[in-house]
Amino acid sequence: MTESGYAARYRAVVGARGRLCAGIDPHPPLLEQWGLPVSAAGVVEFGEICAEAFGPTASVIKPQVAFFEAFGSAGLAALESVIAACRAAGALVLADAKRGDIGSTMAAYTTAWLDDASPLCADAVTVSPYLGFGSLKPAVEQAAATGRAVHVLARTSNPEGADLQLAKRADGTTVAQGIVDAAAALNADGRGTVGLVVGATRAHGLDLSALQGSILAPGLGAQGATPGDLPEVFAGADPSWVLPASSRGLLAQGPDVGALRAAYEQTRDEVEAALA
Repeated sequence: MTESGYAARYRAVVGARGRLCAGIDPHPPLLEQWGLPVSAAGVVEFGEICAEAFGPTASVIKPQVAFFEAFGSAGLAALESVIAACRAAGALVLADAKRGDIGSTMAAYTTAWLDDASPLCADAVTVSPYLGFGSLKPAVEQAAATGRAVHVLARTSNPEGADLQLAKRADGTTVAQGIVDAAAALNADGRGTVGLVVGATRAHGLDLSALQGSILAPGLGAQGATPGDLPEVFAGADPSWVLPASSRGLLAQGPDVGALRAAYEQTRDEVEAALA
């Protein structure tokens, strides 16, 4: 199958820069650790340092939207700058917003995160399917039309998620597997529009073999997952689509730009070796 759309963009950047998603999470303890104020001004400086460190090196960069939103309009302005700087440096930006709603509200979220006219426009966004997978249609259609992607929560790392995600549907499959199968069906066109979020910290029980889309795998580093765990956790998945993510594990090396970049490169190389 000839790949196009987001799939082609993902392959190009990962081929050049490797498989590791760098998180930008300016939560208060990290701001303090970096000697920055817990304020919008601190978030601005934090974002500038991260963009300088990761933008020219990382394949995918994942700002956690909530930590910017916490500071209101000034925080969102800082996020706009981070997105723009990282994209200008050649990285794909995956906004970790976890949006999910219905109808015109979902369409409005789609405009915010996936429309070129929006200052928050990213290359991909995380979304929640738990109002029904079909509720994501506006985001999926916009992503497909513009060569972007949505990453749908499937099997998350929080223990509470199991009650819903592992519940059995009428056909005997789990809710999470149903999400995987719906995503795979939409990716049959080779565009890789629908990725997933599947935690890397433990076994997930999913059949990911037919997905043909990016698998964002958070949990590397501070949450306990290691590069060496990835082949077992994602056995059966096409390893070229597995995109491990590290946030606090990398950010603990800041605020020095060189140290942050070196931490990214070392972890990326370990991931590449593990998934070879």
